[in-house]
Amino acid sequence: MLLRLLTSDFHSPLMIIEQIELYHISMPLVAPFETSFGVETDRECIIVAAHADGLTGWGECVASADPGYCYETVKTAWHILEDFLIPATLGREFDDIPSLAAAWSGVRGHPLAKAGLQMAVWDLIGRAQGLPLQKLLGGQGDRVRVGVSVGIQPSREALVERIRAYLAEGYPRIKIKIKPGKDVEYARAVREAFPEILLQVDANSAYRLEDAPTIRAMDDLNLLLIEQPLGYDDIFDHAKLQAQVKTPICLDESIHSPDHARWALELSACRIINIKAARVGGLYEAVQIHDLCRARGVPVWCGGMLETGIGRASNLALASLPGFTLPGDISATNRYYHEDIADPPFMLNSDGTINVPTGPGLGVRVRMGVLERVTKRKGKYGN
Repeated sequence: MLLRLLTSDFHSPLMIIEQIELYHISMPLVAPFETSFGVETDRECIIVAAHADGLTGWGECVASADPGYCYETVKTAWHILEDFLIPATLGREFDDIPSLAAAWSGVRGHPLAKAGLQMAVWDLIGRAQGLPLQKLLGGQGDRVRVGVSVGIQPSREALVERIRAYLAEGYPRIKIKIKPGKDVEYARAVREAFPEILLQVDANSAYRLEDAPTIRAMDDLNLLLIEQPLGYDDIFDHAKLQAQVKTPICLDESIHSPDHARWALELSACRIINIKAARVGGLYEAVQIHDLCRARGVPVWCGGMLETGIGRASNLALASLPGFTLPGDISATNRYYHEDIADPPFMLNSDGTINVPTGPGLGVRVRMGVLERVTKRKGKYGN
């Protein structure tokens, strides 16, 4: 099913991209967000605008200010975009998204930078064809099930109360961040307070293989999954760990490409994969991983990176593909931002879902006044 509209129905070459703009933005979060690798109070990222034939496509490079989640940062992504990806893109005619990705093959790594620019081109295609991104990707349905990610809290009591508030808002699935010292007992407190909720934990690579007893201690908590307990670039030790625990291991940071997903599944390093289009280089690669997992009966879900409405729209379209059987980290806009750079804001429905955008491309409108206000640096390339 991979990209049906681009490989069969969509025969015309892509438009020639005439100009690209970059916006380095910083937006305050509603509340600090703590993981095992640090605390974020403001969200920095790069917004990409690609112009062609009088249309503008928007993308979001989710690299943050610090190299905690991965080696890419706003500064490194800007460098890669400005000096390599944009020069390889401007003024050239591409037959399809795969040929666009092939033009960047000389740049090893840097998936977040590639994904941000690729998203803008997807948006352009959708706007030019009058089709929503969901249809381009092969998604279905008008809404997707979502959950909420809860950062590390100062105490078990604070965690339980924070979760109680999110459950009252209507989120059906809860993910809690953990780290050594704030793991088993915190998860147990949540399970005791809410015996029936869909619950999962995310370690963001905070543990080592010798910490397997700690991971096993959560086997009796009826968790959906334990996300990325070991090293951010590891697959081998995760295979050893999965053999020792009953709860499904889910890989996030370790999956950088469709090949990494295949290796992880063949080694039985996980039973679930968190698909983030940004982490694997773009939507094109994300759909490949989706198709691989679906063919093997492996559940997937869509992770989040505190996206603005631009990236959130892309995630919703991706999460509407049929293999995404678990709720994703695609919370409502007001979970993270008082004021977003894109309209309309995404809202949580009473059934724990969020609507998939139906307008052409990403289906959102960028609020230029807000974007300019939160921009720290701007670059313009091309005519």
